[in-house]
Order: sequence, then C-alpha cells, then structure tokens
Amino acid sequence: MTSFGTCSKNGPDKKDIQSPVPNADSLKAEVAFDGEIVFQSDMDGDNEIYLLTSKGVKKLTDNAWSDEYPKWSPDGKWVAFTSNRTGNFDVYIMNEDGEQVRQITSGPRDEVEHAWFPDGRRIAYTEEVKRPFGKSYALWAVDLGSRVKSRLMPDFQGSNALPAFSPREPLMAFTGKKTMGWDVFVYNLETKAVKNLTDNGKTCRPDFSADGSRIAYVSHESDGKGDIWMMGRDGGGKTRLTLRDDSYDYFPCWSPDGRSVLFCSNTKSMYAEKGDWDLYLVDVETGRVALFFKSPGRDVFPDWR
Repeated sequence: MTSFGTCSKNGPDKKDIQSPVPNADSLKAEVAFDGEIVFQSDMDGDNEIYLLTSKGVKKLTDNAWSDEYPKWSPDGKWVAFTSNRTGNFDVYIMNEDGEQVRQITSGPRDEVEHAWFPDGRRIAYTEEVKRPFGKSYALWAVDLGSRVKSRLMPDFQGSNALPAFSPREPLMAFTGKKTMGWDVFVYNLETKAVKNLTDNGKTCRPDFSADGSRIAYVSHESDGKGDIWMMGRDGGGKTRLTLRDDSYDYFPCWSPDGRSVLFCSNTKSMYAEKGDWDLYLVDVETGRVALFFKSPGRDVFPDWR
C-alpha cells in the first residue's frame, strides 16, 4: 500500500521487529477506559486486526496476508476491514470475535479505507485508480445485501477518499483534492451539496463525534508534520488539540463520550511505513496528551465503540 500527499493515507507495511513479540494477551492499555477498540498492528510481523478492551488485547485475524483498517458497524456487531488475501485489497466484514468473515467487494482495483453508513446496510469505500503518474481516488458505496456498487459524488472534480458519516444527520465528511493539497469536505447525502470545510491544502482524515456536532481531523499547517485538530460540523471553531511539534499525529477517532480523541503518533516520519506508531489520547477540554497503548509493532487506525 502507498500514501497520498502529506496526509498519510494507508497503514504500515511489514517491518522487522528486533525483539521477540510478547503474547498479545499480556499487553494492556496505559489508561483505564470503557468500551472496545479495534485497531491494526504489525506486532506479529504483518498487519492484523486486534481488539483492545480493559482486560487486554485479543487478535481477531491471524494469517499470512495484510488485514487493515478495522471499523465497527453502527450496532457494534460487525467489523469491516480490508485485506489483500485474494491479491488486491477488498473490503471484508467479520463478527466481533473475528469469525464469519465475508468478502464484500471484489474488483481489479484496490478498494480500501471505508466507513459504514449509519443504517449499517451499506459501506462507503475508497477506490484507488492507477494513472500514468501516480493515483487518483474515488468514493463508492456497496450494498451489503445485494453487493450492488454505486459511485458517490460522481460530479466532484478531483480525488475524494476516506469517508466518515455523521451519526445524526445525512452528512458524509471526506478528504478531497481539487487542485494542490488535500482538504476536508462535507457532502449532504440528501441535497447532494458539497461544502469545503478547510481550504489550505493541508488537512485530511475527518471523524465525526458521537453526537455529530464536531469533527476531529489532521492538519499539518502549524508544525509541518501533523496535529489533531477539531472543528464544528460546519467548519467553524477550528482548534488545535495536539501541540506536539516533534511528532506526527494522525488517524484520529473520538471516544464514545466525546471527551477525548484517540490518535496515533510517532517522531520519525509522516509516512506510516517509516514510523513507530503508538496510540495516544488527548483530552478535548484540557489538551492533555497521554500514552494510551504501545506494542512492539506499529499500532494504527483505531476505532472505538
């Protein structure tokens, strides 16, 4: 997998782990928390999906291919993820125990970083299209029952990727590029209107809070590396949450109570395959940052229910 622009798009490739990998069952979160978090890690040598609870870590996939980007379904019964087990990357779902794996998409192109529609009946995903120079990206939707695919925002002039849905309104935030650089947009599923929420070409990866009122996102406008920011669903009230000029802070997701944002950080590179990513937590009110989870591998793409 690759990365797009300065907003690192995809997860890590395999890396050499110098020390023996501990049993995942022995790993614990550094901070007490409620709920369940799925995430991607290569702590066993390749990308697998893990489940983190207050009791510890459970491996949900265990195989020789790359399983990436887990996302809870709205009812919490299923996890959507991407895998290259058939050659290229497609979208799959499995139950919360890692069983009943079902392939949802199949096509000649990589179909990756996705999000559940709020009704749980469809999944939006990013299709990577190879060009003579680089790649472009487009958002599609697939119906889980019929497996029928449809293009989202066919009139959007430019690349569009990384969908995130509001749980309260018919809104889909996404990362888009019309000319130079990436920005955060929001798409109204009913009116089909698109609104630009940022316009500096330096932002990406929006994530709605549980009440739909706020969006966490990544921006590298302040330190040139990447920080977690927050804004209202209409783009107002932009606030920098992580003031960490020595680190690359990416891949945000909200805590269910809306008080914190879980994110991934490293000090080496904005590109995921070069970093040693761990999970951190930032308190939205105070800005206090704490290490949340660390393993010998790269821990990325958390999703908290």
